[in-house]
Formats: sequence, C-alpha cells, structure tokens
Amino acid sequence: MLFKFHRKEVPWEVVDSKAIEPVSNYYDEDKDLDIVSVGEADTCGKYLFHVEQLNNAADLPNTVVFARQQLLQEVGKKGFNVLLSESWNLTIYRRGKRYRVEVEYNGRPARIVGDLPALRPPPFMQVLQDSL
Repeated sequence: MLFKFHRKEVPWEVVDSKAIEPVSNYYDEDKDLDIVSVGEADTCGKYLFHVEQLNNAADLPNTVVFARQQLLQEVGKKGFNVLLSESWNLTIYRRGKRYRVEVEYNGRPARIVGDLPALRPPPFMQVLQDSL
C-alpha cells in the first residue's frame, strides 16, 4: 500500500471580525420612492481579498465598498437597481505575513423607477477604524 504524505499547511488565523446587522437605506426625509418590485429574499455575496499587508487605513473600507459594488452589479443582472437594506460581515485572516480579508455583503434588492437617490456609503463604516 502506498501512502502519499502531504505537507502540513498552516491554517489561517482569524485576526478580527466586524459585523453590521441589516440597516434600512432610505428614511422618511428621502423623497418618495417609486418602488416597482422588491426581491423575495436578501441577496448575499461573499468576496475574498488577498492582501500582503494591512498598513493602509483605507484597505478595509475599500474592500467593503467594492463588495457592495459587486453585489449591486449582481442584483442589476436580475433587474433590480437598489438595495433597500444592507448588512455586511468582514473577517480578517492571517497566515505568517500574509493577510486575507473576507467580506460577506447582504442586501434586499428592489427596483425603483425614476431618479435614483444618491448612493450613500455602506452603513457603519466607522467600526473599521479600530481594526488596524
């Protein structure tokens, strides 16, 4: 019997994790929105970023913003153009000197006709300030 020996790989260590519960994007002060359709369920996208070092304070917020843009493109393929509510979960992993950032972005897609409201930044980005 022949056995294959695999080199033991060092696992990724969780360094930090931040999560934001679902938050509504549109409030009473917003103009009346003409919502044509709303998705039956939240849409989820999981995105993985490989980073050599996390020195720059903009690295983590940029990953969340990029994940949101990707999710908006995905729901756009299904005929939706906004997210009525959003939530995200960011996890930082480390193995040796390398880092991996995983962002899971969730949102309830909807279709609005007429002028789209200004796109606000993802909710509660301030919590990422103490992550570095």
